Amino acid sequence: MPKTTRRTAPRRPADEPPAVLPVPVAARSDPEGRHASDHPHRNLDRAARAVLARMNGGVASHSFIEAWADWAQHMSAAPGRQLELAERASRNAALLMKHFAGPGTEPPFAPEPFDRRFRHPGWQSAPFAVWQQAFLASQDWWDAATAHLRGLRPEEADRTRFMARQVLDVMSPSNFPALNPEIIEATLRSGGRNLVEGARHAGQDAIRTVTNSRDAAPEGYRVGEDLACTPGQVVFRNELFELIQYAPQTETVRPEPVLIVPAWIMKYYVLDLSPRNSVIRHLVAQGFTVFAISWCNPGADQAELSLEDYRRRGVMAALDAVNAIVPGPNVHAVGYCLGGTMLAIAAATMARERDDRLASITLMAAQVDFAEAGELLLFVDESQVACLEDMMWYQGYLDRPQMARTFSAIRSEDLIWSRAVRRYWLGRDDTPTDMGVWLADTTRMPARMHSEYLRGLFLENRLTAGRFAVEGRVIALKDISAPMFVVATETDHIAPWRSVYKTRLFTDCDLTFVLTSGGHNSGIVNPPGTPRSSYRIFHRPAGALYVGPDDWLAETPGAAGSWWPDWVDWLGKKSGGALPAPKRLGAPERGHRPLVAAPGTYVFQT
Repeated sequence: MPKTTRRTAPRRPADEPPAVLPVPVAARSDPEGRHASDHPHRNLDRAARAVLARMNGGVASHSFIEAWADWAQHMSAAPGRQLELAERASRNAALLMKHFAGPGTEPPFAPEPFDRRFRHPGWQSAPFAVWQQAFLASQDWWDAATAHLRGLRPEEADRTRFMARQVLDVMSPSNFPALNPEIIEATLRSGGRNLVEGARHAGQDAIRTVTNSRDAAPEGYRVGEDLACTPGQVVFRNELFELIQYAPQTETVRPEPVLIVPAWIMKYYVLDLSPRNSVIRHLVAQGFTVFAISWCNPGADQAELSLEDYRRRGVMAALDAVNAIVPGPNVHAVGYCLGGTMLAIAAATMARERDDRLASITLMAAQVDFAEAGELLLFVDESQVACLEDMMWYQGYLDRPQMARTFSAIRSEDLIWSRAVRRYWLGRDDTPTDMGVWLADTTRMPARMHSEYLRGLFLENRLTAGRFAVEGRVIALKDISAPMFVVATETDHIAPWRSVYKTRLFTDCDLTFVLTSGGHNSGIVNPPGTPRSSYRIFHRPAGALYVGPDDWLAETPGAAGSWWPDWVDWLGKKSGGALPAPKRLGAPERGHRPLVAAPGTYVFQT
C-alpha cells in the first residue's frame, strides 16, 4: 500500500470545490464503493478485510510492520547510533553490577511515576530487585533505540517505541507469579485462595468478552440514583439526543442559560457523577440554568449518521430548544472532549452566518488542531483508517470493546497488566468508583460519522488548515468573536495540553486559558477541595500577539486548588443580573414540555 502523507489531503482539480463534510458515502470515506450492486468484487474484498479487522481488534498490522521495517532500515545505515546504543547497553550493565555489588547504593533505574507495577516493598530485596532493575534497564535501552533518528519519519519512530513498550510490558517480571513478590506473599498468606479467586475472575471476564456484556453497576453507583442524579427533566428529544434541563437550586438564576455538549464517545454523565464532583450540579448550585445533551447510543440502523448530523441535528437543535425555553438572552456553550471540537465547528459556522446567540464558549480538554494529538496518532494513518472503515462498514458502527482496547493500550502497563495482576493473580475485585463505572459505560460510534471524524480531523487536520467546509463553504475559527474559556490538563494522553493550547493560535477572540493538574477526565472533574489540585490561568485580550506554550508555561505562576471557582466567576462576569428562578421546566406553550425525569432514557441504552 502506498504511503499517505499525514495531514495532507489528496490533490484535487482546480475547478473542484473544497473538501466538504459531509459528502455522499461513496465519495467520502468509501472510495471502493459501499453498495454491492455497484462493486460486488470490491465489497467482497471489504468483507474479507472486515473479518480480519475484527479478529485483530480493529488494528491494522500493515502500519506496524511498515514502522518496524522503516526503523530497521534507517538503523542499519546509522553506525553512529549503533555504537551509541552499544555504549548505552554497556553503561546500563555496569550500573546494574555496581548497584548489586555495593549494598546500600541507590537503584540506577526507576519506573515512571504512573507505573504502579513495582510499588510493593518486596521489589527492593533480592532476587526480585535484580529482575526489576534488569527489566527497567532494558526498557531504558529500547527507549533510546526507538528515539527519533535522522531520515526516519517521527511518527514511525514513535510507533516503534510504542510497540517496543507493548512487548516489554508483556515480558515484565511483575506479570509472572514466580517472579512477583506481591503474588508470592499473597499466595502464602491466603493458602492459594487468591489464585482460586483470580481464576473465577478470569472466567467471568472471558464470558463477558465472548458475550460482549457488562455487569450491572455495583450498589451505590446506580445511574439515576447515585450517579447522574442532579434533578431535572428531559425537555426535548430527537433520534440523536435528549436535552435535559436541570431544576434550579437557588432562588435566583442568571438570565443566560448554559448548554453542555459532551463527547458522544462516552455517556454524558462524566459531568454529572456523584453529587460531590458533578460539574452540572456545581453550576446549578451557583445559580445557572443548565441544559445538557445526552447522546443516543447508536446501532447499526444509524450507521449513516454524519458529523453534519451531530452539528445540525445535535448542537444546533439543542441550541434552538434552549432559546425556545429561555427566550431572549444568549447562551453559554460548554463542550467537553469531542463535544468541544463539535462546538467549535458549530460556533465557527454560526460566526460565518452572523448568528450571535453564544454569550461565551468553554472548551474542556477539546482539540481544534490535531497535528499534535498525542499517542492516539499512533493509530491513525491511511491503513488504520481503512481498516476501521471496513470493520464499521461490516457492522455499522465502531463497538465499545474496539475503542476501549485502543485507549487501554496507550497506558497498558497500568490499564491492562497491573489490573490483570491485581484481578487474576492477587484475586482482588476492582474497587468501584464513580469514574470507573462511567468508564465502563461506553457507547458505539456511527460508521459514517466516525470515518468523517478520523479522516477530516485526525488524518487531514482540515479544521485549522482552512479546508473544513460546512454546507459547501469553508469555516474559520478566527471568525469566532464570543469570549472563550479553554481548559487543558497536564497529563492528558487523549488531548495533550500543548495541542489544546493551539486554540490560542487559531483564534483572535478574548480568551482565557487554564492548565490544570490531572488527566483527561480527572483534571476536568476536579471540584473544590480535591487534594493536591493546582492550575495556571491566563487571560489573552482579543487581538493580542501569540505566545508559545513553553514560554507561557515558564511565565505563568501556578495556584493551588480547583479551577472551577475561576470558571464560575468568569461565567458570572459574562452574564447579566440575577432573575427569579423559573417555577417550571421546559416551555409547553412552545412545544417543549417535560418528557421524563433526568437522566432520561438514552443514557440507559446499551
